[in-house]
This record gives sequence, structure tokens and C-alpha cells, in this order.
Amino acid sequence: MDYLERARRKFAGDIYATETTGIIVEAAGRDYAKCSLETGPQHMNAASAVMGGAIFTLADFTFAVAANSEEMNTVSLTSSITYLSAARGGKLTAEANCVRSGRNTCHFIVTVTDSEGRVIASVSTTGFRK
Repeated sequence: MDYLERARRKFAGDIYATETTGIIVEAAGRDYAKCSLETGPQHMNAASAVMGGAIFTLADFTFAVAANSEEMNTVSLTSSITYLSAARGGKLTAEANCVRSGRNTCHFIVTVTDSEGRVIASVSTTGFRK
């Protein structure tokens, strides 16, 4: 079974991300993941933009898929998000890449883009590996 199939099976149990929010795991590899979210009215805020919490959920879930690509159990210690552009709807894609992987900690950068390739948010996450 490849990384992608393992990731999809492992994270199918994350009901909030996969069913409630609607995030799809598109690609997964060692210390890497790509996930997407087709936004709808349920993801919008009062200003007709995608809610920051939905964007962060996409980024956090993508980090989790990437950081747990091996048989380890990784949880986030800290996350910092910078919103760079308003997302007005459509498909959002997040890509997580490992910057540093140590024995007990790891650090990832997650970039969220819209369907036109505009960077919507950048997330810096440090994880603890149990």
C-alpha cells in the first residue's frame, strides 16, 4: 500500500476534517501532503470570504497528514498562520513540506492557495513526535 492510500485510510477517522469540513487528501509522501477543500456557503463568513477557521483547519489537517506519513504519531506543538489574501470561495489547496525533522520534533511550512494559484495563507507548524 502506498503513502496516499495509507494516509486516506488513517485519516478517514478524522470526521471533522473529512466529513464536516469536506477536506480531501490528494497526495501524500514522506513528510509531504497535499489536501484540498471545495468551499461552499458553510465555509463563508459575514464578509463573504472563506472563514479563517476553515483555512486553518485545511492547513492543520494537511500538516497532520504530512507529519504522520510514517508509522510515527506526531501532534502539533505550535502553529502560526498568516493570512495573505482573502479567499472568496472555490477550491483551496494546501501543501505541507517538512523543513526540519528531528528525533522528537519536526517543523513544517504549509502553503494554502486558491484555484488561481494565489497564496491565501502561510502556516508554520512545529510538531512533537511521540
